[in-house]
Amino acid sequence: MRRTVRMVFLTALFAFVSFAVTAKEVKERPPIDIKDLLLEHLKDSYSWHFFDTKDKSIALPLPIIVRSKERGWFVFLSSKLEQEEGYKGFVLSTEGDTAGKIVETNKAGDVVRPFDISLTKNVIALFFSCLLLMAIVLSLARWYKKKEKAGEYDAVPDGMKGALEWFIMSIHYDVVKKSVGEDYKRYSPYLLTLFFFIFLNNLLGLIPIFPAGANLTGNIAITMGLALCTMIAVNVFGNKAYWKEILWPDVPVFMKAPIPIMQVIELFGIITKPLALMIRLFANVFAGHIIILALTSLVFLTVAMGPMINSTMSVISVLFTALMLVLELLVAYIQAYIFTMLSAIFIGMSRKTHS
Repeated sequence: MRRTVRMVFLTALFAFVSFAVTAKEVKERPPIDIKDLLLEHLKDSYSWHFFDTKDKSIALPLPIIVRSKERGWFVFLSSKLEQEEGYKGFVLSTEGDTAGKIVETNKAGDVVRPFDISLTKNVIALFFSCLLLMAIVLSLARWYKKKEKAGEYDAVPDGMKGALEWFIMSIHYDVVKKSVGEDYKRYSPYLLTLFFFIFLNNLLGLIPIFPAGANLTGNIAITMGLALCTMIAVNVFGNKAYWKEILWPDVPVFMKAPIPIMQVIELFGIITKPLALMIRLFANVFAGHIIILALTSLVFLTVAMGPMINSTMSVISVLFTALMLVLELLVAYIQAYIFTMLSAIFIGMSRKTHS
């Protein structure tokens, strides 16, 4: 208890010393656009921003790969676009629907977007998380293989490997097996990969240190891709009984012919199920990041109110941000669990047979 009180006191003292500013300094500072500040940290970008100094912004430039319809392929680093005139006719748009995207001016004088397959921040983070996930899982597989060769069949892993085994077994038996049914082993690799991919990226999104910190699962393009994978697994591998319930359900004939009322409803359900998965994961993760960033922004918003209010709000901001981070750790698991469980349920519904 004394240690907790001491930490709170030191945090308050640090905040007071760090964020207390004079009235003159406050007047000289330009106003902070919190909306732009929040969105800047959540959206994808062509470079990996670290921090700003008084003179310039420190960031890691990433490869730009674009194809102009008139001039062909171009490969260069994103730092080239920082020049006022851009680079070889390519510039970063600052307005309209193309804001933040690479554009060029064609021979007709129109501003158009080239074909863009650049390695953006989210792409690099995606590669990193996939490699990290493979390394973690394969390390456990190698451990089991080593123990099997040594004849230690009853060996139990400890530490991180033990925690990973517990996660795998709980999802495999409590979610996949119970939700999918008899042929659950066929879908276990996909559903386990789905869970650990979402869970790992949720955790990495809470760590503001390179190469973590990207908002992958809070990006609707990523959640749409995951939802599409589940949609394919459900509908491509659905059995005859599943498609019979969609195309000719067991309802009175007047509800399915001559006007296919029930068929339209069932086909609409094929789209809404993955859509619900996509929106749920995206909205929860995105909202969590917004809340954390908004609480952190209180430090900057209250600067103009004087050192006393600013230091007090800084302490409150730090404490509530820490609380939200702890809560987000729980949300990271819950969202991965729910997405995997619902995917397993939808797959199980497509594999059931009539009794």
